[in-house]
Amino acid sequence: MKLMVKKMAALTICCGLLLTACGDKGKTGEASGNAADPNVKANISWLNILHTASPPTDTVIKKIEEKTNAEVKFSWVPDASKEERINTSLASDSLADIVTLTILDNSSVRNALKSGMFWEVESYLDEFPNLAKISQDTRTSASIGGKLYGVPFQKDLARNGVVIRKDWLDKLGLAVPKTTDELMAVAKAFTEQDPDGNGKKDTTGFMDRSDLIYGAFKTLSSYFGTPNNWKVSDDGKMTPEFDTEEYVKTMDYMKQLYDNGYINQDFAVTAKTDQQQKFAQGKAGIYVGALFDSKNLKNMAKGVQDNMELVLVNNITPTGNEADRAIWAANNGIGGLLAFPKSEVKDEAELKRVLKFVNDLMDDDMYALLTYGIEGVHYSVDANDAATITNQDLWQQEVQPFASSRPNETGYKIHDADPLKAESDKLIKENAEHAVLNPAYSLESETYTTQGSELQKIITDATYKYILGKIKIDDFKAAVENWKKSGGSKIISEYEAAYQAVKK
Repeated sequence: MKLMVKKMAALTICCGLLLTACGDKGKTGEASGNAADPNVKANISWLNILHTASPPTDTVIKKIEEKTNAEVKFSWVPDASKEERINTSLASDSLADIVTLTILDNSSVRNALKSGMFWEVESYLDEFPNLAKISQDTRTSASIGGKLYGVPFQKDLARNGVVIRKDWLDKLGLAVPKTTDELMAVAKAFTEQDPDGNGKKDTTGFMDRSDLIYGAFKTLSSYFGTPNNWKVSDDGKMTPEFDTEEYVKTMDYMKQLYDNGYINQDFAVTAKTDQQQKFAQGKAGIYVGALFDSKNLKNMAKGVQDNMELVLVNNITPTGNEADRAIWAANNGIGGLLAFPKSEVKDEAELKRVLKFVNDLMDDDMYALLTYGIEGVHYSVDANDAATITNQDLWQQEVQPFASSRPNETGYKIHDADPLKAESDKLIKENAEHAVLNPAYSLESETYTTQGSELQKIITDATYKYILGKIKIDDFKAAVENWKKSGGSKIISEYEAAYQAVKK
């Protein structure tokens, strides 16, 4: 493989610099069909998602480059604006060698993948030892129309649950809730009974954010038995989740939280970072999201809420019966794709070199680097492969931003020594037994691909308005009918046809 030469630029956060940074056309010496030579240093650009407040310094990047024999230029897209930014990049073809695509149900993303903009990779995966281990089930789930347009992010199947202030429960004499009613009672008590003991009514039960999927709403909807995006009957009839009784029960539950002040009143406009910071500051006692967020919440509370104790809950149901447990599986365990646009990765030789880079990221030592940082600098590890972060501030600055850059997050020996992380790992593993999959995830609907994102806004807006008391239930049902008339009915019929075709 001839060396890909790209101009290395300083690390940029992908705002105004996105178009220029990602659209760098400064390559020379393009490979032209020669086999990729792993001994030649490659220059690789990566349009990636940033889940932290600021991008990392270059300490870990230099290690990545050293271990992968590549120079890597990241262009970071803040998670809160990823849909808009990725759509803009796709529309303008201002991309990078690697593009992190986490919203595969987004119409623009799906259209771009199906249009041939990106390489199909399945036939290449078995040439690389780590990529070859990606199961056929995962490859199939991550495919669109039977074609795999990138390396799937391999995630745990169902990571969500409830994180609660245990010290507040104890102070108020409350048990860990096991039902949705008990959770509501805890939210009420945390709001009205001064759990922090400062004599002020300045706490709420829930601290949530403006996200109906990864915030509280979808996890709570699982507890009420709402299907994961779609319900399919025995005779193949498809029903969208928002057209079910269970979805309405979830809206009513959230409305009750909002009307009574048991949830932060600005949840509909709160970003994830603000949500976590406010929880860590002791402004609320219930956090619904990824269970492993508990470790970060605890660490963020150091020096502010040093007495904070957390309990993790993954078995809440309306009835308290184990048989009723259910938790949605985010994208059926697929965290998205690492996709490779043909406009940047010009030929098969370049593709193989980039695939080798991704393969290398899945090595044990690279997982440790992207998860814990540099041993002796960010963490220590004992004889049982239990890692302990030794410099939290430095880890948050230099390592945490890479958490979403790991192509695979399961199956490694090294593990977190933190008790909360160990507990969250245990509960997430349990969740898999109760995971609710999206039956339409791998099905094709042309109407959904072209109009799905726009149509979803009808439902998202109506859901928020109902919870906030701006519309009544009849208005919400009218919004559902509007969704159907505007193209939703075609989506239903297309999914039903695709489902029947798969069953044959």
